[in-house]
Amino acid sequence: MTTLYKSPSPLSETARKAVAETLNARLADGLDLHSQIKVAHWNIKGPQFASLHPLFETFAVSLANHNDAMAERVVTLGGRAYGTVRHVASASRLPEYPQETSRDLAHVALLADRFDTYLEGLRASRAVAEEQRDTDTVDQLTGVISEFEKHTWFLRASLEG
Repeated sequence: MTTLYKSPSPLSETARKAVAETLNARLADGLDLHSQIKVAHWNIKGPQFASLHPLFETFAVSLANHNDAMAERVVTLGGRAYGTVRHVASASRLPEYPQETSRDLAHVALLADRFDTYLEGLRASRAVAEEQRDTDTVDQLTGVISEFEKHTWFLRASLEG
């Protein structure tokens, strides 16, 4: 990201650039994670189907909203949001999803691991925003972190016992 557009943000161009770059990285992870959640949602089988199928959809809808807000924050800061499938495939930090998976708890374990990776990235991006004194982005990322910590707890609790 070389050139930033005019922004209503009072942050310096250097700060806006750093935050926009880290948010684009999280957007790539988030778009990849969304597609992986949908694969799990579509292909789940087993005794937990009735409860997990709609839960996965809830996760996907939540994440789609956060992805949109993150992309809009990048643009508000004067950057460009990157999110084509090809870009996401090259930029996401998440491992490939084994699409042949069908068993309910196998999907739960795979998603829980990916949620952990997503959360690590969110926390790293929040640290960048804190360093740049971008409290608005810190607040936004904190909301996503809180929600996905809860989602991860739901998944991990399903594996215990």
